[in-house]
Amino acid sequence: MTDRPALTYRTAGVNVAAGEDFVQKISKAIRSTHAAHPGRILGEGADFAGLFRLGSDFRDPVLVSGTDGVGTKLKVAQQLGRHDSVGIDLVAMCVNDVLTTGALPLFFLDYIATGKLEAEVMAAVVEGVAEGCRRAGCALLGGETAEMPDFYEPGAYDLAGFAVGAAERKGLLGPDRVREGDLLLGLPSSGVHSNGYSLVRRIFAEEELESEVPHPDLGKPLGQVLLEPTKIYSAAAKVFRGKSAVHAIAHITGGGLPGNAGRVLPPDLQARFRPGGWPEPGIFGLISRRGPVERSEMFRTFNMGLGFVVAVDPAEIETVETALGDAGETSFRVGEVVKRKEGEPAVAIEGVSL
Repeated sequence: MTDRPALTYRTAGVNVAAGEDFVQKISKAIRSTHAAHPGRILGEGADFAGLFRLGSDFRDPVLVSGTDGVGTKLKVAQQLGRHDSVGIDLVAMCVNDVLTTGALPLFFLDYIATGKLEAEVMAAVVEGVAEGCRRAGCALLGGETAEMPDFYEPGAYDLAGFAVGAAERKGLLGPDRVREGDLLLGLPSSGVHSNGYSLVRRIFAEEELESEVPHPDLGKPLGQVLLEPTKIYSAAAKVFRGKSAVHAIAHITGGGLPGNAGRVLPPDLQARFRPGGWPEPGIFGLISRRGPVERSEMFRTFNMGLGFVVAVDPAEIETVETALGDAGETSFRVGEVVKRKEGEPAVAIEGVSL
C-alpha cells in the first residue's frame, strides 16, 4: 500500500466539472445562431452530434465543406488579452471558402484546445464564433473544447473550424465557367484578415502591439488594427447566387493574389490585375516600410486590400455592381481575364514582378 493520495483527473490538470459549467455558459450564444435556419436544427443538439435537416429547398443539392484556423493572429490576441474577435475570424476563414462555390452556408462547428480552461476567456472566444455565425447566416451546430495540460503553455489556446453549406449542382461556380474577357471585381478586405501574422509579428515590437496610443500612420492603435476581424462575404455571395453572369470567386488568403486568383482559372487563361484600381489599407504600407518588405513579397503574402475577387461576364458587370451596391457592398474593377501565353504565370500584377 502507498500513503500517497489517490490521483484524479482534476489533479492531473483537467477539470471536467468546469468544462460542463462552461458548456452551460455558452449555450445562449450557440442558440442565438439557430435563427439563421429555423426548423432545420433538430432539438437542442444531440449528445454526441449536431443534427441539421437539409429539407427540400434544393433540387440537386451538393454539400460543400471547408475547414481552417486563425493562425498566429491568435498570438496577437492572446498577447493583448482580446479574445472576442478571433472567433469571427475563425468563422470567416471557413465560410468564405464555402461561399466561393456559390453555396449557402448551413452550419458551423468549432474546436478549441487549451492548456487550462479559463471560462471567461473561452466564453469570449465562443461569443465571437457565434457573432461570426450570425454574420455568415449559419448555425453554430456544435463544437468541442479540449483541456490539454502540459501541451499548451498557460494562457495559450488554438482554434479550428468546420463549415458546411449546400449548393445546386448546376449553380456551382468555378474555373469551367471563366471566359477570356471576363472582368474582375474586387471586394475590399477589412485589413490583414488572418494571414501573414508570422511575418507581422517579426516586424513590430511587443510594446508597439500593446500600445493604446493611435498609430500616426493608422489613426488607431496598431493592435486594434491588426485584430480587426476578417470580413465575411455572405451578403455579397447572396447577390451572386443564381446569377449566370458570375463565373468564379477567389477568396484571397495566404499566398495573396498570386496564390489564390489562379485557382479559379482554366490553365489557358490569366488574371491580370491593375494596382491602384482599389484602395490599399494603410496597414500594408506600414508593414512594407517597416519590414522592409518588397512589393512582390507583400502581394505573395497579404490580401493587399482585396478579400474576394469575382470573375464576371463583362456584358453584365454593371448589373452585378448595382446589385452589390443595393446590398451595401462596395466593389472595384480590378482587372480582367486574358489569354495566357506559354511560360506566363496564372496571375499577373502590373508593375509587380512575381
